[in-house]
Order: sequence, then structure tokens, then C-alpha cells
Amino acid sequence: MTERKPPGISFETWADRQIREAEERGAFANLPGKGKPLPNLDKPYDDLWWVKEKMARENLSFLPPTLVLRKEAEDALAAVEKAPSERMVREILSEVNDKIREAIRRPPPGPPLHLTPFDIDEVVREWRERRDRMEHDEDRPG
Repeated sequence: MTERKPPGISFETWADRQIREAEERGAFANLPGKGKPLPNLDKPYDDLWWVKEKMARENLSFLPPTLVLRKEAEDALAAVEKAPSERMVREILSEVNDKIREAIRRPPPGPPLHLTPFDIDEVVREWRERRDRMEHDEDRPG
């Protein structure tokens, strides 16, 4: 439907003709979801439904920068748990610490950060202790 509405024809008539011609060409014949009920009909109407669906479809989110950094710090600690070496632990924490320090120097918009840089030596010590306990548990006869 790239043509413009000709002058002198009502919009409704022109639109109806466009739809009828598209149907005749089969433009609507194999659309996804054909014959299926419309989703979310039982939910209250939301003006931004299409934005939320697009964000979900494209795996996007919008959070204030401080909340994104809090989540990144959580994810860094989870990555430390699975890190194969002390060097990796230190790299993961150094990277997130740099971001935390920058956010403390120049607070981004949004809710307060409520984060301080991780004590890398302390986290490494805890990481070693967990690894030693796991290795010790594996050595025990079952």
C-alpha cells in the first residue's frame, strides 16, 4: 500500500478498496497466527502494549543506569563463583569495580547506587576457600 489517496475519494472508501485488493491478491492468506485467538484479550488495555512486546521480542529492557550497574555487580559475583582461575576472578571484579568507581565519581541519573567497589583480595580469599572446600568434599569417600 504505497500509493496515495486520490483526491475526491473518501478515506474510508479508499482504505476499503486497498484492503479488498490486498485480500484478492492473497496478501493476508498466510499471516502468522492465522486462525488463532488474539493474545492478551483477557488482560486490561495498555497503551504501550506494542512497546513492551517489541522489547520482550528483542530481549531489551530499560532500567536506570544505577539499577543496571547493580545488576551487573550481582552478575559479576555470580560469574566469580564459576570462574576457573584466580586471574579470571580478579579480571571480572576489576572491570565491575571500574564502573562502580566511575558511577561514584559521576552519579548517573536514577535511584542511588548503594554500591562500593568490591574488595578483590577478600573476594579472592573467599573464592579460594570455597574451591578448597569443594575439592575436600570431592576427596571424601562417599
